[in-house]
Amino acid sequence: MGGVNRADGGGTGDGTRGVAEGGGVRGAGRGGVRAAAGGANLLALRSHNTALVLDLLRTAGSQGISRLELAERTGLTPQAVSKITARLRAEGLAAEAGRRASTGGKPRTVLRLVPEAGHAVGVHLDRDELRAVLVDLTGAVVGERRSPLDLGAGAPAVLEGVARAAGELVADVLGVPGGRLADAPTLLGLGVALPGPLDHVRGVLHRVTGFPEWDGFPLRDALTRHLGVPVVVDKDTNAAALGLAVGGERGSFAYLHLGTGLGAGLVFGGGVHRGARTGAGEFGHQVVQLDGPPCTCGGRGCVEALCLGAVARDDLAEAARVLGAGAANLAGLLDIDLVLLGGRTVADAPEVFVSGVGAVLDARARREGGREGAVPVRIAPGGTRGVAQGAAQLLLAPLFGRGDGP
Repeated sequence: MGGVNRADGGGTGDGTRGVAEGGGVRGAGRGGVRAAAGGANLLALRSHNTALVLDLLRTAGSQGISRLELAERTGLTPQAVSKITARLRAEGLAAEAGRRASTGGKPRTVLRLVPEAGHAVGVHLDRDELRAVLVDLTGAVVGERRSPLDLGAGAPAVLEGVARAAGELVADVLGVPGGRLADAPTLLGLGVALPGPLDHVRGVLHRVTGFPEWDGFPLRDALTRHLGVPVVVDKDTNAAALGLAVGGERGSFAYLHLGTGLGAGLVFGGGVHRGARTGAGEFGHQVVQLDGPPCTCGGRGCVEALCLGAVARDDLAEAARVLGAGAANLAGLLDIDLVLLGGRTVADAPEVFVSGVGAVLDARARREGGREGAVPVRIAPGGTRGVAQGAAQLLLAPLFGRGDGP
């Protein structure tokens, strides 16, 4: 989608909506994109045209991109691009990356994104482990923490574990004394991902499978009060799928996560599909065996129960076959382009799961006689930190016009 070459509602003349008091991002004078006390002021960055420019700067990498190229690729006027990039440079988000030879006239100045101008913490709360990463504006991991976690230990213990991990990251990597998150000028906030179901919009947990005590807990608001920075909460599979989409995966795909549980993240048209009630992707609780073994969700014969049961018996080939049956159902319903596999269990035996899931999808394609062949299957990039990296993108992606805002 191209840029909008008009001011609207008291605009600044750069094709973006008007921004009060100079249109900048508070806290930029300290080299960041966040104010010390008032939380993230992302008004300028949320404008459509600024997001387009930032995203092109991000994808251009260290070699940068010229203003003329930005204008050509966004559809904005050169004047609009000049005003946007001037503001981004003033805020410390963009910088010169040298000059490039021109086909005529003087050499073009090339601009690049400044990765260290902004950071986000991504937290993956699994049933038995906490993993936290600190990423820069490009999504690159600059710090990581892992620690055991008992999701059933209660909210105070879990909140304290998140605060400890995030505090250690900003203290060690960003040099913030005492690890106080609200004092980190470049920190946009935290993205937190954990098993669903949950209400992404309100940041409220539903009955997390196996942990009914979390039902109705307002995790986002509790963490915001505890940490003093913006927080976004989503399902682990949705966060991972967002990270994959931002990282360059194209088309429609399903990310299947097999670890302590089983779920899916769905991407269509470059965006995560959460459904009308934010409940899409509860992949593990599709019934594939009537009157099968009981599942922790209360049902019987769910893909998750069968798959985890096979894993417990150390029958990974059977686990892969069951996962393939669920993936085949998903592919048949949604006609997706790709299946990506992730999670700790998959990471322990990637070849077994790729071949096993692929074999089931191949068999289905042969039965149906599809001209395009089977849906391809491969391991998702990012390894076991993929969910945590995706959680950080819950904060970062909206700055570049990708994903939902906090």
